[in-house]
Amino acid sequence: MSEAILEVRHLSKSFGRNEVLRDIDFTVRPGDVTSIIGASGSGKSTLLRCINLLETPTAGEIVFHGKSVTGGKVNANSYRTKVGMVFQSFNLFNNMTVLDNCMVGQTKVLRKDRETARANALKYLEQVGMAPYINAKPRQISGGQKQRVAIARALAMEPEVLLFDEPTSALDPEMVGEVLSVMRDLAQGGMTMLVVTHEMAFARDVSNRVVYMADGVICEEGTPQEIFEHPQQARTREFLSRFRAQ
Repeated sequence: MSEAILEVRHLSKSFGRNEVLRDIDFTVRPGDVTSIIGASGSGKSTLLRCINLLETPTAGEIVFHGKSVTGGKVNANSYRTKVGMVFQSFNLFNNMTVLDNCMVGQTKVLRKDRETARANALKYLEQVGMAPYINAKPRQISGGQKQRVAIARALAMEPEVLLFDEPTSALDPEMVGEVLSVMRDLAQGGMTMLVVTHEMAFARDVSNRVVYMADGVICEEGTPQEIFEHPQQARTREFLSRFRAQ
């Protein structure tokens, strides 16, 4: 079994007296596509934000290639170049073109020259089908196109792991498919991905690991077949019953 890229060890997170995550443990290995599923409010997005160091865990640690990145032991911006994130609400710079959105991180954080950054940005915009829109501003393109640009921007940093925080939940239904198609292609290409999603078909068909969360804890994890066909916990069965009845 290959060495872990990311390990989450006994992670907890509280906001005041509200304990959002409790004793979370799991491992991400190269090439894993792990889907995190569960009802709204179960702590899924907070978990991703802790992994990306956008939130500081209350207890426990996050280990990247065997080294802890929690407790102020690492440069967060440098770490995020290796563990990238695609947000629900795109988080594009509205005053920049599509191309500049995909270049700015490369030039500011990775210190690439503009010519190299441009070539790299164009490569990934082409990959997600957004090369024709390089001169557009975010307000001129659809939600699905914005999310594809956001994915290209994350890929342009050439991360080892990509975190997706409900990447389709802000989209109109007809735009969901185009984003999921890009994500399927990334998975097939071997990209290591950690995906918080309500898209059960994606979790079942594209992931190799599924984590079911409820009330801030991991209730169950396993292969898609184990979780979707043979769930062990009553809560997992109850959550999946609506999906399986469709």
